[in-house]
Amino acid sequence: MPTDLTVRERVLEATYACVARYGIGKTTVDDVARAARLSRATVYRTFPGGKDQLVREVIAWETGRFFGRLAEAVAGAPDFASLLEQALLFAHRAVEDHDVLQKILQTEPGRLLPQLTVESQRTLAFIAAFLVPYLEREQLAPGVDVPAAADYVARMVLSHIAAQGRWDLTDPDQVKELVRTELLAGILGQV
Repeated sequence: MPTDLTVRERVLEATYACVARYGIGKTTVDDVARAARLSRATVYRTFPGGKDQLVREVIAWETGRFFGRLAEAVAGAPDFASLLEQALLFAHRAVEDHDVLQKILQTEPGRLLPQLTVESQRTLAFIAAFLVPYLEREQLAPGVDVPAAADYVARMVLSHIAAQGRWDLTDPDQVKELVRTELLAGILGQV
């Protein structure tokens, strides 16, 4: 493990590795301490809530890393609609290809889904805040409030990432149609 990481980062990386190896239910604070090459006391000092806090924090940490990769993936988008299209294509592929997430969704959904539900409010706020500056640069339909539109689009994007519904999120043409007919209809002046 690199030595330039903070204790917190070492523990989060170790927790992620343990969850990937053992699952949420079987991961222990002792496993995490061993994987981080830290004492159990140091883990508890850093995360006094023990395993429950470790699981919450590692989900938040991995979510943050996901959105960092997503922001990089859409950085060159020429307009808001294109940004959403690229984001949906990237996010769907990333979720489908995320081995740890898929493993836990198959083996321990009852342990993960409540944590994701709690994290979803923070995630929604993050996505909406990310979208506001992009929406501010667009010509909006009359009467559209930027923060309300950002919140709506964030909720729609997150819901489609979680459950794509009738749309094939691997098909760029379908994603384009979804963005322009359902996500942005009524928000942008012209789509």
